Amino acid sequence: MEMKPASEKFEHDSGSDEHSPAGMEARSVDTKKTLRQMDYRVIPIVTLLYLLSFLDRGNIGNAKVQGMEEDLKLTGNRYNLAYTVFFFPYALLELPANLLLKKLRPSIWLPAIMVAWGLVTTLTGIVKSYNGLLVIRVMLGVAEAGQYPGCAYYLTMWYAPQDLGLRQGMFFSAAALAGSFSGLLAYALAQMDGVGGLAGWRWIFIIEGIVTVVIGVAAFFLITDSPDKAKWLTADQRAWATHRVQTRGEEWNGQKAEEIDSDGFKWKYVGRAFTDWQIWLGILVDWASTCTIYGMSAFLPSIVANLGYDGNQANLLTIPVYATACILTIVLSYLSDRFQKRSIFVIFLLCAELVGYVLTMIGSSQLINGLSYAGVFISTAACYPAFVLTITWVLSNLAPTYKRASGTAVLVGLGNLAGAMAPNFYSSETAPEYLMGHGLEIMMVSLGLISATVMRFLYKKQNKKREELVANGISYTADELADMGDRAPTYQYKL
Repeated sequence: MEMKPASEKFEHDSGSDEHSPAGMEARSVDTKKTLRQMDYRVIPIVTLLYLLSFLDRGNIGNAKVQGMEEDLKLTGNRYNLAYTVFFFPYALLELPANLLLKKLRPSIWLPAIMVAWGLVTTLTGIVKSYNGLLVIRVMLGVAEAGQYPGCAYYLTMWYAPQDLGLRQGMFFSAAALAGSFSGLLAYALAQMDGVGGLAGWRWIFIIEGIVTVVIGVAAFFLITDSPDKAKWLTADQRAWATHRVQTRGEEWNGQKAEEIDSDGFKWKYVGRAFTDWQIWLGILVDWASTCTIYGMSAFLPSIVANLGYDGNQANLLTIPVYATACILTIVLSYLSDRFQKRSIFVIFLLCAELVGYVLTMIGSSQLINGLSYAGVFISTAACYPAFVLTITWVLSNLAPTYKRASGTAVLVGLGNLAGAMAPNFYSSETAPEYLMGHGLEIMMVSLGLISATVMRFLYKKQNKKREELVANGISYTADELADMGDRAPTYQYKL
């Protein structure tokens, strides 16, 4: 079915459509204006939520070079373990968290968990021992578990697949912005060293945690659950936006809006998420970028410091890396929407990551500091848009909504196990070259690159097979096709 661009004005004339309800008046929705209204109300708050989430989980890397390592006696692999334990509850609890999101509504669930992790972050600033740090990191993983998959799924309740790339990119650019902002903020907060008798690194956690709690309370009043409940849209705008999400962008013909999550919960949708080949291949593609994201989040300041800079200089030198990643994420997500392609962009970005790590290894082995910095710059800048376009690509191909909610959690949850793996690629024993860590990252990126290529091939093969089935005639009711979701013969995967 041909889809009109989102920027067009859709009109419905009741006299020209034999399927229209009798007496329906001609309706017109300015789709460009409607999308803009949604962007203004939806994107800023979820972006802010994720920025603070990523800031609060990753600030341990900044605190490490500001004295936390010495104060808490993080010798040997203790820092790696403290960073890693966050991800076990974080990955394990993402699926139940997304199911709770569906039950409790985004406007309640997302702000509630934000307040919870903000409190935990604040408490990190008063830990007195290594064991206390381990406990607080586990608690942070529990509190943050529902944040990213919840927000990623929440955006699919507002935007059709062809509109989703840019919005996911704007949302996830907060992670790169957090990386840039964390270095600058850590540098500023570290100047509070001695205030209240506390070390500067403690103020990093305390101030950032308090800000998160305040924003979390405000979020209770700022988040709208879905287009059909948006009082700030007109009735026709709600109908158009809801129809666009439910039909993956088909032209609106004037019908009344139904609730976005009108399909009821069934455990079989959860089961389908665990048995879907595209999710498991998607996890391998996801690991290619998340290993870099979390590896660099934990160790980029240390890697830069080992090039001969002190803690403050190392934090400041991470800023241009993350600022570039932020810009690339938004620009490439926009281009991905513009050309309606995901896989080509993902494959290109993974190739860039690979090149970056090769340059880093060459620079490290030959003690060429400029080349090493250029390599981690390229890899880190490429991994953020690669991640968001991977998630957008897979989520655009999951249906119905409960399977998408479950699939999002499985993909992101197991994908985030990379956060447990990647920091352990880099150990203090391999500093300052970190050749083993860079080599393992090359392995993960190569695996993801192969998986992305296979996914694209299988999607194309399945689409062709379904086209042939439809051409030969199918005999399913509309309810049966809806229940089958992305397994329906009429469903075409997005490439």
